[in-house]
Amino acid sequence: MSESLHLVCPHCVAVNRLPRAKTGAAPNCGQCHRPLFTGTPLAVDGDTFERQLTRSELPLVVDFWAAWCGPCRMMAPAFAQAASELEPQLRFLKVDTEANPALAARFAIRSIPTLIVFRDGREIARHSGALDLSSLKRWLAPHSGTI
Repeated sequence: MSESLHLVCPHCVAVNRLPRAKTGAAPNCGQCHRPLFTGTPLAVDGDTFERQLTRSELPLVVDFWAAWCGPCRMMAPAFAQAASELEPQLRFLKVDTEANPALAARFAIRSIPTLIVFRDGREIARHSGALDLSSLKRWLAPHSGTI
């Protein structure tokens, strides 16, 4: 395992190389100087999603959702709380399937909310349906090991 990892800035999408030992030290982006970790889910479009997927070495937890979906709105606070508790071990992204239908089609999203965990650009876990915070953390536990 490398002593550093690549992280995509949540603000300017610049790729940063960060020593693994400094992920918990509130690092800032080398380009825009804003925090690399926000503790909140990042709303992404197709281009930003692709950059996070292909250039970030953190596991990604992606919530495919839509504003009209009741279970999606019900799960949103738990997803946000998980992001605040589990980042920087995981990066949390939100993809609005109405605004990004190509991403929904690419990953064969048939029902929402659907959560997918990606590691090294590959899907490693999927869950369809809303989860409360404790269920979400339990489902993520095998994927949120040390970075």
